[in-house]
Amino acid sequence: MRIYRGTHNLPRLSNAVATMGSYDGVHAGHRELLRQVVEIAREKGVESVVMTFDPHPRFVLGTGKGLQILSTIEEKAYLLEQMGIDALVVVPFTKEFSLLSPKEFIEQKVLQMGIGTLVVGYNHRFGHNKEGDYDFLERQHPTIEIHRVEQQLISQSKVSSTIVRQMVGKGMMERVKELLTTPYIIKCHVVEDGVILGVADSKMLPPQADYEVTVGEQRAVLTIGAERRLRLTGAEVKGEVIIRFE
Repeated sequence: MRIYRGTHNLPRLSNAVATMGSYDGVHAGHRELLRQVVEIAREKGVESVVMTFDPHPRFVLGTGKGLQILSTIEEKAYLLEQMGIDALVVVPFTKEFSLLSPKEFIEQKVLQMGIGTLVVGYNHRFGHNKEGDYDFLERQHPTIEIHRVEQQLISQSKVSSTIVRQMVGKGMMERVKELLTTPYIIKCHVVEDGVILGVADSKMLPPQADYEVTVGEQRAVLTIGAERRLRLTGAEVKGEVIIRFE
């Protein structure tokens, strides 16, 4: 999967199938939408693309006090690649960017990128004050093919990044795995004695405890201590790794 940071050097895509959003956690609802992006792109013989934002919009809009994210950009890229997405476009989310009207956003980002099909969630909104939605796209941009994905339920319960954060905060990692449909992950760097470095301060961790995890094919124990001190035992690994809460 190719990763582009910003759109200034992005080669024009040829009628690509795309979706846009924060996709924090890449949970079950996200995955159904992403599955359709990949499926439609393959049917059309074009690229599948995800446009996401960095930092998380809530940090810029002043509503992110205390917010911890489920997926860093690197973790998100890893998860999207596993799903078969061809390209990830990371758009810098700035105050100026947040002021773009829905019309400006579509014209300056979506159309200029060469996107021919958009797949959006049932409640997706975009543009300044979240004024853009599915109806806006159908009404104002008939040249773009639009697909809407309805709400997904897990065990008759709705799924959202907020709910996943609540479960991680309680250390309910089996429930988290059910909501994500895949283990919660931490991408990090392991050094001597299993000490873990490189975990962003904004990355959400479960409470202090010992957790059964896997690293590659190896089973291990991840100890989360005071002041976000992490240590891995039981696995002979060093360097960049993906830790999975099984």
